[in-house]
Parts: sequence; C-alpha cells; structure tokens
Amino acid sequence: MQMKWSQLLTTKRYGHESLTPEEVGRSHFHKDHDRIIFSSAFRRLGRKTQVHPLSLNDHIHTRLTHSIEVGSLGRSLGIRIGEEISDQLPPWVTPHDLGTIVQSACLAHDIGNPPFGHAGEYAIRDWFRRHVSDPRLQGLSELELADLSTFEGNAHGLRVVTRIENNLFDGGLRLTYPTLGTLLKYPWTVEKGGKRGKFSCFQTELDILETLGKQLGLIRLGPHHWSRHPLTWLMEAADDICYAILDLEDAIELHILSFEEVKPILLQLCGDLDFDAEIFNSQASARRKISALRGKAMENMVNSALGAFMRHYEQIMDGQYDGELLRDGDPMVRDGLATAKSIARERVFPDTRKAELEVGAYTTLGVLLDAFCDAVYELHRTGGEDMGYRSQKIIGLMGIHAPGANWTLYQSYMRAIDFIAGMTDNYAQYLARQIGGGIRV
Repeated sequence: MQMKWSQLLTTKRYGHESLTPEEVGRSHFHKDHDRIIFSSAFRRLGRKTQVHPLSLNDHIHTRLTHSIEVGSLGRSLGIRIGEEISDQLPPWVTPHDLGTIVQSACLAHDIGNPPFGHAGEYAIRDWFRRHVSDPRLQGLSELELADLSTFEGNAHGLRVVTRIENNLFDGGLRLTYPTLGTLLKYPWTVEKGGKRGKFSCFQTELDILETLGKQLGLIRLGPHHWSRHPLTWLMEAADDICYAILDLEDAIELHILSFEEVKPILLQLCGDLDFDAEIFNSQASARRKISALRGKAMENMVNSALGAFMRHYEQIMDGQYDGELLRDGDPMVRDGLATAKSIARERVFPDTRKAELEVGAYTTLGVLLDAFCDAVYELHRTGGEDMGYRSQKIIGLMGIHAPGANWTLYQSYMRAIDFIAGMTDNYAQYLARQIGGGIRV
C-alpha cells in the first residue's frame, strides 16, 4: 500500500471540513502560512528560549528566529522535491505549494514548546513524576498520567494549532490537513514514545490524530500509530540543519567556542562546494566568517537531504522508511553532523551559566505548577463551590482558558499546562515571583 499525493495534498481544513474556494493571490496553503505567523502563539516564540535561556546577547537565537530560519530551509526543500515529483502532483498543487506546506509546518514546529526550552519540558515532566502519589493525581488513567509526566512540546504544538489558538476548542487555527499532517513529527501517542518520550498527540487530541490519518491516507502502523506524511521528513531535515549549524554559531557569540574550533566542522559540512576562502585571511569578525561558511554548508546539506529523500522515495511513500535524511545522505554531511552534535553535547550544553539558568527554570515552573494545579484540582473537587480565595484568583488569571468546574481532572490539568506552556520566559519568571509573594525565583 502506498500513500497518494491526491489525498496527501487535500485542501480540506480541520474545523472547516468543506472545500473552500481559492482566494485571490494566495492558495489554501499560503493561508495556513499567514494564520500561523499572525497567531499570538507564534509571536510569543520571540521571548522563548531556543538553547540559551534569557540571553542578554541580541544575536542569540530565540524560538522565533530559529523557526523562521527552519521555515526558510523547509520552503527550499519543499519546492525542490515538488519539482522532482511534479508529474505526480494533483492539478491544484504546484511545487511552490509544497514549499509553503513545509515552510508552514516548520514555522509551527516549536509552537507548543514551554518557556525555557527543553529545560521547561523536563521541569513539567518531573513535577508530575514527583507528585505521582499525590492525592491530586489520583483518579487519572495510566495513559493520562503518562501524558502529563511525559509532557512533549510536539504534542502540545498539535494542541495549540487545533484547539487553543483563534477558535478555542473549535478547530484552533483551522489549518489544512496537509499542513497539520506535515507538522506531525511523531504521529502516535505516548505509549509509542519509547525511551526518549517522543510523540505528537496527547489523549485529548486522539480524534484529531485519527481524522488526520484517514483524511490524508497515511498508513496505519498500529492503534493510534500512523506513518509520517512524506513532507514531514523535509521539516525534520530543515530543523536538523539549523540545529547543527546555528547552535555552534550561538556558542561562538557567547564565547563558549572559538571560530577556529567550529571552522573544520563547517568546512566538512560544505563538502565539495566552492566558497570564498579569502575571508579567512581578512580582518573580518568571527560572525562574518561563520556567515560565509554557513550558506555553503546549508546548501550542501539541503542537496544531501534531497538526494536521500529521492533515493528512499518508495520506502517513504510506503510508510516504511525509518531513517534520517541527513544521516542517509552524503557521508561528509553525516560525519560533520555527528561532530557538530558531539561538540554541542560536550561543550555547549554543559555551559555553567546555561546550567544555572535551567536550574532556575525548574524553580520557576515548579512554583507555577504548584499554584495552578492546586487551583484546578480545587475547582474540580468542589465543583466551583466554596473555593479558597487564592484558588479563585488563580483561576481568574486564566480567563477564558480556565477549565470548567465539571471537567475531568485530566482535562483540567491540561488547561493548566496550556496556560503555563504558553508563557514566555520573562512572563513565567514575573508571575512566579508574584505568586511566590515577591520571593526571587
């Protein structure tokens, strides 16, 4: 069984099932792009950590700048693949539409990440794991508890764009199925997450996962477990390219690594492509020198990913491919990528200031989770009657995002997480200080 592009590229929208007429000047997929970039959740990425929390250096990547750069590469990958398979595309789709679909998914790929980057994910997970025997968590099913104690930014991203943004619990951003399908990096639920805890769908979005799988003609691999949309591989490759190069660029900005340490890795990633070597003998800054190499390295990595996609095309369309495009492409790219990830693990991620701020993030999010989970538990337990003054005020802070008094405990906790995960780094710190009585956290 093979996936079909006529289904994979349907123009149907989640939350607005009927086919809608084309808009003048933009396709259905361009509308997805516009809805994402004008959403408040996307805007807030500008104040969320990419790798280095609360950096005072304006050149350091945030989740917003990272997402824009990933989107740029994703667009190129989508267009190039669209040109390769143009004879297989349905009549309403052009190669540039494929570029827009991949770009949109790239722009939204981090939209569900909490404040403080991956440290924020771990802080939420660990809070629920530490409280697993707490009376507040009794009554949750095994899978509901697993969702909370394995909080995943990818799964929360699906929730943001289909439930929370714009049309609250009425389709979210109402994106097309192809854009949502491409966004599903791990199209399965928590029980398939493995040791790394990677999955793209909470129990609250099971119906959406099943609808996407059926509407797009993805291949069912098991219960609540689908093959990836073919374009998802391009989104992942764009993200990996940016991580490999731009993490190192940020490390140079922060004086964690020197340009001379990073230079051989970038030269390896450039492969056989020509570049202006004279810049290395000039008085140009490290920032200018790395920019000169970055473009060629990215070009070579894009070419490598495209080659791997086309070599594994049949497997991808059969839902049987389980590799990574950059690892299965040019050996120089594969080895350069491995070296880049290794130096990041050994030199960048253990940086002392980064570690200090991440420990502080645990405290900040711990204060918020204590307060908001206490409040929604009291709301659930009392049915909204005779709640304590503090809990009433905390529920009030959530506004329209507060759970109903008759909601299940699981749904109530998910709303608390929605509220906390949507915060920027700065607002999370501010609110934790206020809730903690002005105590510095």
